Amino acid sequence: MVLEFLGADREVTGSCHYVSFADKHFLVDCGMEQGPDLYVNQEIPVNPATIDYVFVTHAHIDHSGLLPLLYNHGFRGQVFATKATCELCNIMLKDSAHIQEFEAEWKNRKARRAGRPEVTPLYNLEDAQGVLEHFAACDYNSKINICEGLTVRFIDAGHLLGSASIEIWVTEEGETRKLVFSGDIGNGNRPLIKNPEYIKEADYVIMESTYGNRQHDTPPDYAVELAKVINATFTRGGNLVIPAFSVGRTQEMLYYMRRIKTEGLLPEYPNFEVYIDSPLSVEATNVFHKNVAECFSDEALELIKSGVNPIQFPGLKVAVTSDESKMINFTQNSKVIISASGMCEAGRIRHHLKHNLWRADSTVLFVGYQVPGTLGHALLNGTKKVKLFGEEIEVKANIVNLPGISGHADKEHLTRWISAFETAPKKVFVVHGEESTAVEFAKHVTTDVGFDATAPYSGDAYDLITGEQIAEGSRTLVEKKAKVSRAASSVFDRLVAAGERLVAVIRKCQGMANKDLAKFADQINALCDKWDR
Repeated sequence: MVLEFLGADREVTGSCHYVSFADKHFLVDCGMEQGPDLYVNQEIPVNPATIDYVFVTHAHIDHSGLLPLLYNHGFRGQVFATKATCELCNIMLKDSAHIQEFEAEWKNRKARRAGRPEVTPLYNLEDAQGVLEHFAACDYNSKINICEGLTVRFIDAGHLLGSASIEIWVTEEGETRKLVFSGDIGNGNRPLIKNPEYIKEADYVIMESTYGNRQHDTPPDYAVELAKVINATFTRGGNLVIPAFSVGRTQEMLYYMRRIKTEGLLPEYPNFEVYIDSPLSVEATNVFHKNVAECFSDEALELIKSGVNPIQFPGLKVAVTSDESKMINFTQNSKVIISASGMCEAGRIRHHLKHNLWRADSTVLFVGYQVPGTLGHALLNGTKKVKLFGEEIEVKANIVNLPGISGHADKEHLTRWISAFETAPKKVFVVHGEESTAVEFAKHVTTDVGFDATAPYSGDAYDLITGEQIAEGSRTLVEKKAKVSRAASSVFDRLVAAGERLVAVIRKCQGMANKDLAKFADQINALCDKWDR
């Protein structure tokens, strides 16, 4: 029974954890990295075709974004997540595939003109659609027997619609160990979703630490603060551009905009317009409407019962097509533009930044965490020039951060979450945080909470029966090059992955009837005869 750390270890994104027991292999999360890496992540230590299950804590791309690539490499197991997470992944993974394909095509147009080799996307829409067929929806708070020796339960983590901490019971040779994966823990008192639930017991806890070294400011009335920013921007004659994650943060912004309208917090501009410029955001908002009963907070439910849609109001407009998106920047009136991605790394937000960063009358308002190395982080830290679509843009717009709006628990709330365990776990593994943050929070858990805690490196592995560390990942800091799409030769990589999947399928055939095994062998040999040159 082994736990190995693969991603978001002493880093914030790319969450992925591997567990093996008996003849089973599973992952908890399979996320994409966003921004540069501090350490090279360990590859999954087995052929992806041998992975039996993946358990997904929530739909954010840094927790789910590499599932299509896993499928591309031969994975055909089951993916378990809450109902809302399944619905959000259905749109987010397709959107991610579209971005991969679009960016590869854009690079290839430039490559063809320059005579350089073409690239292929990390994965495509077919891969995303393929893995989505393997999703299975789970209810909160229900124990699910996955297979012999493996039981799970999803508990509301209060971070995002459908987000969960996952309790996992693993049994091997009569020995049972309970693992708890926190996922991303919510900060509580969110305007739409429920507060995080607490768990009382575990043998091993794997918990996030994004804000483990700081306290959020005392929350202001965000509707009032937003109204002030809008008023100042519109008075100058500019636009308010809000880079926001399509899922979660966009819907919260709509909640506060509705309050500004209904409570008359902006009397100078009562009819101001708000544009959602993201097809993904529009689809995600529809998913919110479909999961009211299971996921919404009591406050949001009361609004709905009284006939008020908490995220709908006059003056709200959506842009779905690219033409609709372009027209936003050609209207003269001041407006609020909410667009993705939240860290400004891809998507339509980059077009709106191109049109507004050079304008001293406009404002770019950040309302979420910005990973170091991203464009959003650079803007927040005072960069004076940025390059967008091959053009250098001078930053003259007002860059504003609205503190306290965070979907992640701060140090106090993280401490409250881990302190809820009534008996000390054998080990607390602190992940999903910048290196200094993860290390500092692990020390805090050890000294102040009284639990044995450590911040593992990618590649570290532990025997869950004895509790001993059995493998050590690289401790070497690396300077990674900018992320690039795979070279065109990856078509050959796809063939190699298919061959590895075939080997995995063959190993699963042990014990079948001899006539079936012989037939399978004849089919493989016939295929080899056709292509052996």
